[in-house]
Amino acid sequence: MRLTSIQLIRITFWCSAIVLAIASLVPVDLLPRQAATIWDKGQHAFGFAWLALIGLLAYSHKPWTVLPALLVYGGVIELLQAATGWRYGEWLDFLADGIGVVMGTLLWLVIRRLITPQR
Repeated sequence: MRLTSIQLIRITFWCSAIVLAIASLVPVDLLPRQAATIWDKGQHAFGFAWLALIGLLAYSHKPWTVLPALLVYGGVIELLQAATGWRYGEWLDFLADGIGVVMGTLLWLVIRRLITPQR
């Protein structure tokens, strides 16, 4: 069975979402030291920019489903972190997730414009 490019993008999206959840929920002691620094907010923004870009490429016909779902996903991760006892849920992390979703969406719009034939 040969996968289409859209199927590969969808697999990449779901695998990325799983990896991001695991990385967000494991105890900090299990992460590399540099992962828990000031760059934490940047990591949140980058992770959610990636998810937004790949999610919108995978499901370009459903942007108004993908974008709110990613924001809910970020919120759920923060709530789960707060419930673990070994991680902390933070509003600023959720804000960084939202900024990442906006960045990924803007990049998707640029890519879409570049690959869409001009009339």
